[in-house]
Amino acid sequence: MKSTETVVIDKKIFNQRLFELALPFAFQSLMLASVAAADALMLGRIAQNEMTAVSLATQVQFVQNMFLMSVTAAGSILGAQYYGKGDRKTLQKIFHLILFFSGLISLLFFSACELVPGMLMRIFAHDPELIRIGSSYLRIAGWSYLLTGISQCYLTMMKVTDHMKPCAWVSFSAVICNIVLNAVFIFGMFGLPAMESRGAALATTLSRVVELALCLVLSFRSGYIRPALNKLFALDRLLTLDFGRQCLPLLGGGLLWGVGFTSYTAIMGHMGADAAAANSVSAVIRDLICCACNGIGSAAGIMVGNELGAGRLERGKAYGIRLKNISWVIGLGSTALVFALTPLVVRMVILTEEAQSYLTGMMLIMGVYMIGRCVNTITINGVLDGGGDTLFDMYSLAVCMWGIAIPLALLGAFVFHWHVLLVYACTCLDEVGKIPWVMYRFRKYRWVQNLTR
Repeated sequence: MKSTETVVIDKKIFNQRLFELALPFAFQSLMLASVAAADALMLGRIAQNEMTAVSLATQVQFVQNMFLMSVTAAGSILGAQYYGKGDRKTLQKIFHLILFFSGLISLLFFSACELVPGMLMRIFAHDPELIRIGSSYLRIAGWSYLLTGISQCYLTMMKVTDHMKPCAWVSFSAVICNIVLNAVFIFGMFGLPAMESRGAALATTLSRVVELALCLVLSFRSGYIRPALNKLFALDRLLTLDFGRQCLPLLGGGLLWGVGFTSYTAIMGHMGADAAAANSVSAVIRDLICCACNGIGSAAGIMVGNELGAGRLERGKAYGIRLKNISWVIGLGSTALVFALTPLVVRMVILTEEAQSYLTGMMLIMGVYMIGRCVNTITINGVLDGGGDTLFDMYSLAVCMWGIAIPLALLGAFVFHWHVLLVYACTCLDEVGKIPWVMYRFRKYRWVQNLTR
């Protein structure tokens, strides 16, 4: 392979393209995180248990999203390369594939929320009151999980076909709807009864109805990829194999990360109500600040994938190197932002004195964690995945999260009875610890490949 010095990147064009893609992605990520923030702030004004129970209950959707993300991410990887190649017929086949698998996943999680919500809540908490509140939330929110899989497929196809602005506005509309309805149903405005946690679940479900309706309307506009219902189950064999080669490692990585992250929440939940409440708030702040790296990571996958799919391997490689360098800047900026926001966040929510002290410590630990989170998100989930190198994410999670961080957190919480903040630090260890391995894998350039046929 030729040296990347032979490829001159027009920085103005590169930055403009990155900004055009990353901003809507980051905005969409911010909007989705804002829902969790609104839930936490509004329910936190009612009672600590309401806020904590809903935060724990939404871990079910978090796990579902891991499955959905593996399907839609595989579709996005192949879709970006085929869009770079200009093959719209194959793009529609990819749409059919992700609709089929996402629909099955959504149906499974919906059924679990309706039939055994109490069993799901017992995974994350042992407090009977938290289980009761969370179960009532899941019975209503489960309907939104049924719709999410379908709408995410539509949004994925919009993203890879350069319809990011409409995609972002769909998410914006759904989130604004969610936040407004949150206030109405949680607090009982306009003469309605105050539904508290159940109101948050109802608001989420109705906003998902709005999101899917907008996706369906947009899909009939000129230039949009939409499914052909008569071909929905006629899956292309070779394309399905290609899809499986991308999806299975992503699913493995997604499950390792999703179940691992849920394990972190469960561990903190079993360390007491104050620890669980502080962890719930810190998780909301983490998700809000991660919007920038999530946006750039998603944009990186498309930019690199478009170049590689079009056969411009050297340019794709050069793009990847520049994006990896940008990840460090975003990581350090996110760390500074966490430190700056800590005093404000601690004063914003009503917590016990002990929970406030936990939250302060968690925010400071999270500041260091953000460096690894941003670098890894952009480099692994953006650049490496954009070139089809999806196995590494699974390997790194198996070693760093499941081989180191989770065992340490479990031992610290249940065997050695470490302080809450030390256990929390163990849950943040994996992202920072694997940075050298990520940089080594990146420089092997296995991700520089054309996946199209």
